[in-house]
Amino acid sequence: MIIKNIETKVRLATFLSAGCLIAAVLMVIGVSFFAYRQVADARKSIYIMDAANVPMSARQTDVQMNREAEYRSHVGRFHSLFFSLTPDDRFMEYQMKQAMYLIDESGALQYNNLKEKGFFNSILSSSAVLTLRTDSIQIDMAQRYFRYYGTQKIDRRSSAITRSLVTEGYLNDLEIRSDNNPHAVLITRWKTIENKDIQHVQKNTF
Repeated sequence: MIIKNIETKVRLATFLSAGCLIAAVLMVIGVSFFAYRQVADARKSIYIMDAANVPMSARQTDVQMNREAEYRSHVGRFHSLFFSLTPDDRFMEYQMKQAMYLIDESGALQYNNLKEKGFFNSILSSSAVLTLRTDSIQIDMAQRYFRYYGTQKIDRRSSAITRSLVTEGYLNDLEIRSDNNPHAVLITRWKTIENKDIQHVQKNTF
């Protein structure tokens, strides 16, 4: 009888010890989890100084929350640089240089093709001014694919031409942002699907 009582007490003490240990482990895990959440939230809080040197709280957000808008801005900026030109060789060279920071070799290939065909020389000789208006930019976030729709106007002394522009390509994320590529995106496999005249107006040369 005494032995049975001892065995029962030992078993009970074992169960209590195991239960306390499990409860302590669960408590430590719970506290660690909440502490991690608090530290992560605190790291998202950023303080900036205004003009009067007064600290203001700002909030850090996940980069992917606004990635689609950044993709649109990147695609729009590249097309504006590449297709909005004036009859100034230095300006065109600067535009192309800035555009090449935003795209892979597919952009350089199209640039070289246009250069070989005398496209940029024709802009200089005819004093043409090219402007581009973005109509829409469609982004497929799952495939990182885009399609750009724009309207380009070529204004010469003798005529004004309006052209429709449709291009497509893919988007790759880069690890580092820079002044030349602030969105850390690279356009790849870029090609022009459509670039045709939709209006041609002759000007009065008298």
